[in-house]
Amino acid sequence: MTMLAISGLHSGYGDVPILHGFDLAIEAGMIGAVVGANGAGKTTTMRAVAGILPTWQGEIRLAGERIERLPPRKRVEAGVILVPEGRKLFPSMTVRENLELGSLHARAKAARARTLEQVFEIFPRLLEREGQRAGTLSGGEQQMCAIGRGLMGLPRLLMLDEPSLGLAPIVVETIFGVVRRIRDEGVTVLMVEQNVRHALALSDRAWVLEQGRVEFEGKGREMLDDDRVRKAYLGM
Repeated sequence: MTMLAISGLHSGYGDVPILHGFDLAIEAGMIGAVVGANGAGKTTTMRAVAGILPTWQGEIRLAGERIERLPPRKRVEAGVILVPEGRKLFPSMTVRENLELGSLHARAKAARARTLEQVFEIFPRLLEREGQRAGTLSGGEQQMCAIGRGLMGLPRLLMLDEPSLGLAPIVVETIFGVVRRIRDEGVTVLMVEQNVRHALALSDRAWVLEQGRVEFEGKGREMLDDDRVRKAYLGM
């Protein structure tokens, strides 16, 4: 089943177009990676799917159902969850309070206790820090909390915007290991990632954006051997 299908998507900021007929399709249970240079439209894609930015033209389908006209809260209820770049935690609130904010819609609220246990099982460090203010966590712990908050919303599609940004290499390996686990447990993951080598090695499918359009796509690991990717993004 195709979990997310984007067709002919045009979107941008104000009257400034960023995406120019963007197309993407990711099957359920896959990890997808969107890579490209700064300004190519990666974050814009995530925000358009989440409903933060408008769809000027085109279609966005979640499991076959069109969602491009739904408000953001309805997309969350449908299972579209965005973990934004920079984590965007509430620093004065505790880890537990931040996590619980991810489960405000009815379906997630009903499962909150069980989901919280699952999040703490995935991220034992968060259980140790559950009463600590989020602003006092390390960068890696904050990213764990941000992903955990996303999981609290019971995602069908979990979108991660730059999950490794600013993290030490050993923490990056931990985060990417969790992404694999999330995929293995049945959640479709779409991520934007500046660490192209890691992103392609992790992903089942990848798309290279240039100026708001998909320039080429393929299996993640196979794209590591693509001369165009190696020259443009891997410095080879």
